[in-house]
Amino acid sequence: MFDAIAPRYDAVNKAMSLGLDSLWRRRTVQLLGLPAGALVLDVGCGTGDLVRALGRASARPVGIDISAGMLTHARAGKGSLIRGDAAALPFPTASFDAAVSGFALRNFSDLAAVLGELGRVVRPGGRLALLEVSTPTTPSLRAGHAIWFNRVVPRIGAILSDEAAYRYLPRSVAYLPSTGEMRAMLDEAGFAGATRRQLSGGIVQVLTGTRRV
Repeated sequence: MFDAIAPRYDAVNKAMSLGLDSLWRRRTVQLLGLPAGALVLDVGCGTGDLVRALGRASARPVGIDISAGMLTHARAGKGSLIRGDAAALPFPTASFDAAVSGFALRNFSDLAAVLGELGRVVRPGGRLALLEVSTPTTPSLRAGHAIWFNRVVPRIGAILSDEAAYRYLPRSVAYLPSTGEMRAMLDEAGFAGATRRQLSGGIVQVLTGTRRV
């Protein structure tokens, strides 16, 4: 599916987020709080938006994705891109200063294995930031968001890309664990002090944590 939607993926993202996706990625990078030159892994990097955001923040990013189509259409900027499986990362233990992921959590068939691998490759004291969709808590925002996400987004996808894929993507929110479950999974993977921040009225969330020493 991701191979098929790769050619128009960036354009659809901009349209369905009303251009806010760039702001969310910048905020995700800021929440890492890393010094210049930090080596950062982007898991499920897609077409490289977070990789480029990391590069602009003076990090040394490495992106990995299992979709050959996404990588074919990716732009890495100052980073590098590798095709591979997030549940079996081809990197040594404690080799990264931090890791990020943008809108990929709900698409991993074994999320616990992916988080476990992130806990393995991020060094003690290193940082993690996971950007994902969320649901607003305010009733009026939640109602408007439901209409946009479940009705408008699939139509945008149908016009610009692939209708079936953009019907799946809103429904894939069902695969996201609850906040409590996510915190427990991050703790199990070795990340302490997991914090959740909602952005733009709660339509997206960023989960952060620090690898235990």
